[in-house]
Amino acid sequence: MTAGRGAEPPGSRYEQREAGRDGTGRFFMGREIAPVMGHLGAPWLERAERIDEERPDLLHSLLSLKPGMVVADIGAGTGYHSWRMAEKIGPGGRVYAVDIQSEMLSLLATNMARRGVTNVVGVLGTITDPKLPDNILDLALMVDVYHEFDHPFEMLAAIVKALKPDGRVAFVEFRGEQVSVPIKPLHKMTEAQVRKEAEAHTLEWVETRRELPWQHLIVFRKTVQKR
Repeated sequence: MTAGRGAEPPGSRYEQREAGRDGTGRFFMGREIAPVMGHLGAPWLERAERIDEERPDLLHSLLSLKPGMVVADIGAGTGYHSWRMAEKIGPGGRVYAVDIQSEMLSLLATNMARRGVTNVVGVLGTITDPKLPDNILDLALMVDVYHEFDHPFEMLAAIVKALKPDGRVAFVEFRGEQVSVPIKPLHKMTEAQVRKEAEAHTLEWVETRRELPWQHLIVFRKTVQKR
């Protein structure tokens, strides 16, 4: 999932080029894919400064979470957003916390048990598939993870399959348009690039919210194709 892979096969959606600084050399729709943060970086996800830098309380209010919803936290890591969403949707709802690293899911399970959270279900996904049932989600949330997907097209297609008709998918990414956001360029995305990649699927743009300190929240809705 990082630099060093061979050339992509002819006709692939992906290109392999010379890697940029801190990059993978793997490109999709003109964007270099960022390397995945390993489980040893878990303390970064739980840093105290995140409360002020990312305002999870504000983010979750903008998501219009309601009791009884079924949601997914894609790239859940230690469950930083999972338990917060679980509180919002209540015991009648469910959070599928998806990660491709079993070590992260172990940390997540420990954190949920410590908090007494029982409506978060850990799911071990792959680099192409979150391993979720079809047509089950009201919302899929991706916070600072989409830009690291090794196979973004395949992964997002599988996420869309898991959405209910009119289900939503929310991208939260550090603003690539804003140089002052103190994050490495490969770990930021512009709104235009997010929309370009999302609209290659059966998704329609709903809104972009810019109230968060350093990130934008870009929301799409699943559209049902007419036969």
